[in-house]
Amino acid sequence: MPHESEALASTEAHGPASYDLVISRAHVFDGSQALAGLYDIAINGSEIASVSTGPLQGSQRVDAAEGWVMPGLIDTHIHLYNVRAVSDLNAMRAFEENELPGQLQLFLNHGVTTIKSVGDPTDGILTTRSKIAEGTLPGPRLIATGSGITGRDGHPAATIFSGSPWARDRWTGEVDSVQQIRDLVHHLADRKVDAIKLLSEGACAHSGEPKYFWQNPAFPGSVELERLPLDLLRAGIETGHDRGLRVTVHTTQQAAAREAIEAGADGLEHGVTVEPLTDHSLIDLMLERGVTYTPTLWIDDAHPDARGNLKKVAEAGVHIALGSDTFNGRGLFGANTLEEAELMVAAGMTPTQVLAAGTSGASRQCVRPDLGTVAPGKRADLLVLDADPTADISSLRDLSMVILNGRPAVDKPARR
Repeated sequence: MPHESEALASTEAHGPASYDLVISRAHVFDGSQALAGLYDIAINGSEIASVSTGPLQGSQRVDAAEGWVMPGLIDTHIHLYNVRAVSDLNAMRAFEENELPGQLQLFLNHGVTTIKSVGDPTDGILTTRSKIAEGTLPGPRLIATGSGITGRDGHPAATIFSGSPWARDRWTGEVDSVQQIRDLVHHLADRKVDAIKLLSEGACAHSGEPKYFWQNPAFPGSVELERLPLDLLRAGIETGHDRGLRVTVHTTQQAAAREAIEAGADGLEHGVTVEPLTDHSLIDLMLERGVTYTPTLWIDDAHPDARGNLKKVAEAGVHIALGSDTFNGRGLFGANTLEEAELMVAAGMTPTQVLAAGTSGASRQCVRPDLGTVAPGKRADLLVLDADPTADISSLRDLSMVILNGRPAVDKPARR
């Protein structure tokens, strides 16, 4: 049921003030809820200036024709660089020149205005982030952790990159001591990464416990692994927090999820996927610590328990962030994000819950309060849709316009 937000809605008369851009006659999903009635949304520069029930004047005007406006989608778990093709410096440069621009545009074409890379070569992804921020490379806003940190011979070093030492050294940071993980987190923080990602590799055993073999249908073979030792996990999280960075941890089992949260993790990447979530005290712990759960059903839906586990944590009120785990070689960048949203609804979340997970919930995960909300003072990353996404999540595909930093980035006028 739509609600009117007193903080946003205004029926007062507006004078002759003219804004840079006005989207008129729109229903609004503001990042948390659908607002009652129709609104004009005004933009000045890169920010939303007004959200009004009365008409506003702008130098440019977009008639939403009683369609819907919502914040741009945020995908909090992607891998941008091609892990199959990039095996040396020349291949990496060729990828950046020939493939990367198109991939970035695909995200925008599907309404994804912010992406969070959680495991790409540090030098490459930070250079790409700079180019996007400078405006020399068109694309969605990019948030990056740099390389993921894993134990010696852990995932993905000994799995995805086992046959490519060059890529392994750049995509992953392998550590086998507390000092090494502290030093690596400090190094990444000095490079100005936006967050830290650690890989516990959930379903793995500790030394002396039954063996665990990593398997993924997208890659051949299987690899025996162990979890990141607890003292290293704690040291990595503590050091990240000391540097003011949010730390999320790749897990797949309940035991690993609990271990990560008790060690201080801010979020779980994947969460619990390979077994049913039966430990209700673990859900209570997520709520108590304010942990964010990123389900990545696009990659993990093959596990029979992944959907049910997401439903349990969502119904309990755990913070959820949309993240697809998109990578090269499967599906289509951007389209995978929309599929993730549809899978989350299929798992039992409401469309409104999923929209929040992909906007305000994702902005919380990324520590970007300027994103993910339609409100004055927020970043003007907006989608104009032809149909109501709060009624049918597939309406995200009925995209008419994408506005990034206050300017139209994708325009499909024939749809309006």
